[in-house]
Amino acid sequence: MNLKRLLTAIIGLPIVIILFIIGNKYMMDFIFAMIAIVGFYEYSKCASHKVHIISWVGYICAASLACLHMVPIKILFYILMLSIPCLLFVLFLHVIITDMKITFEDMAFTLVGITYIICFTAFLPLTYGIEGAISGKILIWYIIFAAWGTDTFAYLIGKNFGKRKLSKISPNKTVEGCIAGTIASVAINIGFTYFLNQYLGYHISYSTIAIIGFVLSIIGQIGDFSASVVKRYFNIKDFSKLFPGHGGMMDRIDSVMFIAPFAYCLLTMFL
Repeated sequence: MNLKRLLTAIIGLPIVIILFIIGNKYMMDFIFAMIAIVGFYEYSKCASHKVHIISWVGYICAASLACLHMVPIKILFYILMLSIPCLLFVLFLHVIITDMKITFEDMAFTLVGITYIICFTAFLPLTYGIEGAISGKILIWYIIFAAWGTDTFAYLIGKNFGKRKLSKISPNKTVEGCIAGTIASVAINIGFTYFLNQYLGYHISYSTIAIIGFVLSIIGQIGDFSASVVKRYFNIKDFSKLFPGHGGMMDRIDSVMFIAPFAYCLLTMFL
């Protein structure tokens, strides 16, 4: 692991831990809204040499994440249900008003960016805000451990022991790395569950967590490949150079945000 990558992780991880511990759902809404804005900016900038992203729509959608927990849950349900139809309505209207100076292709790339970045990211503050037998402050770590545990061990094992390439989409990824990442995700989440059960009095099923950890790891790796597909299409190595050694915001959260909606459903259904 190169020095810049290591230093960024050493500095960044404690900040994330502190924020998740001392924060509340309103603070997290704001933080994830900022993350979504930065991510959409990176996407728009990378796409600018191919299409014209209708960026104002994306920024409004991203900023709206800051209000997630200010809206009553019943109203929020209807807003989320109507979000895609309303988004399509606004985008098509924009194309019509500009007399097709903004093209259908521009609209399609904008829709993909908003869905991929903002809608997926929205499930992170939603998970953090869960109020139940197991708080969202705890559940959010299952997402983090599944994503970063998989990424870290897939990188370390793949770099040092990987021999069989997995896909041309991301030529540095190996079969050995992906297997190691999945095993690590399951092991770390089981270890975290042991801590919760042993020291905080929870009674969480280890088998359930093992299955969830496995599924989330696989989804996270598909999310990583999905980001690589986007970068290959735009012919870029990283979305930006925001984090030394790690690339941009999108490079850092690609698997985390891809996992988030699936994790939200699995964790709320089975825990």
